[in-house]
Parts: sequence; C-alpha cells; structure tokens
Amino acid sequence: MNQQSILLIGNHFSDRSHNQNAWQSLAQQLRSSGYSVHTCSDKRNKVLRLADMLSTIWLLRNTYQLAQIDVFSGYAYLWAYSSAKLLNRLKKPYLLTLHGGNLPSFARKHPTQVKSLLTHAIAVTSPSSYLQEAMQPYRQNIQVIPNALEISRYSYFQRTKPEPKLIWLRAFHEIYHPEMAIEVLADLRKDFPTADLIMIGPDKGDGSFEHTKSFTQSLGLNRAVEFPGKVAKPDVPFWLNKGDIFINTTRVDNTPVSVLEAMACGLCIVSTDVGGIPYLLQDGLDALLVPPDEPIAMANAVRCILTEPELAERMSLNARKKAEQLDWSIVLPQWENLFFIS
Repeated sequence: MNQQSILLIGNHFSDRSHNQNAWQSLAQQLRSSGYSVHTCSDKRNKVLRLADMLSTIWLLRNTYQLAQIDVFSGYAYLWAYSSAKLLNRLKKPYLLTLHGGNLPSFARKHPTQVKSLLTHAIAVTSPSSYLQEAMQPYRQNIQVIPNALEISRYSYFQRTKPEPKLIWLRAFHEIYHPEMAIEVLADLRKDFPTADLIMIGPDKGDGSFEHTKSFTQSLGLNRAVEFPGKVAKPDVPFWLNKGDIFINTTRVDNTPVSVLEAMACGLCIVSTDVGGIPYLLQDGLDALLVPPDEPIAMANAVRCILTEPELAERMSLNARKKAEQLDWSIVLPQWENLFFIS
C-alpha cells in the first residue's frame, strides 16, 4: 500500500528547555521529500499533550493512512498506549518506535502491557541494536533504523593534536549527571591547568543546572567553565568545534544525537558505557568508554587522548566515518520503505 500521508505522534516541541529531537528531524525530512506529514503534540502540559494526541488522532482520522508512535518509559508510556488503543478502535494501522535507555527496565516491570502494545503494531523500530536486543522478549522482529544527521552541516576537523578543551552537550538533568563533567575537569587540571569546559544544553528544571553551577563555583572553576545554555540546532556544529574532546557523562542512554553530532565534527569522544552506548561506539576505535559515575576514570581517558596523538587521530577519523553512514540520504530511504512501500 502506497502511504502518502502519515501522522507522527510524540513530543514535537522545541523551546528553551528542550533540544530538537530525532523525530522532529524525521518530520522535516519527510516533508522536504514531498510527503504529507501531520504531527502531535506540541503541548507542554502533560494532560493537555495526551488530550491533543487523542483529539488529533480522531479529528484527522480520514486524512492520514498510517500513524507512527514514539514509545518511552514512565509517564510518556501512557501517551503511546492510549494513542495505540484509539488507533486500534479506528482500525488505523500504526507502527512504534522505541526510545530511551530506561525502556527495558520499564518493560520488565510491566511485561504484559508492553508486549500487548508491541504485538498489535504493524511494525516496531528502534534507533539502536541495544533496544532491539533488550526488547526481544516483547516483540521479535524489531527493525533498527538509526538516528540520522545532515552530515554536510557538520564541519569536520581531524583532531591530530587535541587541546584540553572539553565539550559537554546534553540537557541538565540528573540522568545525564552533569556534575560529573565538573569533577572530570577538576581532576584533569592537576596535569593540564589550562583545561576548560563548555557545557551546552537546556535546564530541565530538576535542580541539576543550579547544582552544577554552584558545584563549579565551590571548586573555583568559574573561569574554566562556560554555560551557554541551549543553542539552536544550526549552531551546534559551531559550538562543538570550540573543543577537541567530547565527554558524555550520562547514567542512562540509548543512541544520543548529541554524540552523533560530536562524531560528525570529529571530536574525540569519552563516554560512559551505559545502555546503547557500547552498541554505538567501539572502545579504542572511535571512542573511549568508562564506567558510569567514575569521574577519575573519565579524566584518565581524556589524559590518554591528550598524550597519545595517534590514538586521538584514529578516534577522530573513525568517528567521522561512522557518522557519515548515518546521513539522512542513507537513513531516510529506510523510513520511506517502511512507511510508504511495505
């Protein structure tokens, strides 16, 4: 069946506290390719968001031929579950896309509900082999379609002699452990006193941003750390290329777009080895991986990059090569095959 109109259901808002996400980029790419795309929801309030999703599914029921639903854990799971229930009543086909490093843990606590949701979808996708593997008990034929980039927008500079200039790009929230970045910098400055850090990202409002800034001040690192806040998507490459080493301190992760962007720019990446990260990055080849909540281990990995130019050069080149395989010119046809051909 040739599907020409699709409804994308998920978080389709981008403001001072949210970065543009992968599914918003998908909507843009499909529209640019001439497809009719409807999205919901852009409501910040959780109750209003659910109401908007359900009302859009109902009001546009004669407009779209296929729906796609983003599936997260926690409260957001309710949006996916409720949307799927209504689509079932309307006899409208839908597919699901799995997101978030916490989803496998959530599924183990609610196996019946999750298996029911995944079973009734015409297809289920995941941006990583990690979720594909972890969610197999609830659906066998999960298809991996990776998150994508417009690679031409990311200027690449091979890091042959990296400087101790660190970049952190996530939202300020406790699951991303932003305070660890400050600890890494503090330890690194014992050997590299000019080391500095740029921490880019919106404040998610859980107190992490305020705590990170006060922690920075308590260590006397105010002049060594810059907090530019959230930056517009087109400006991300500019900010990334202000540094040479990208540190990802997260406690929970899947396939973060921020890491893909750092790879595309050729930064040397040091990341915790949680969730889907080891499925995306290969230790010693295109990144260095360390355990979560271990700032000294991450600082030591950064030291390796700064003192071993051949390692830095290899990681920078391999990261860019991998990112090039995630360009929209390669990934979008996979979505088109799923949405409009199969």
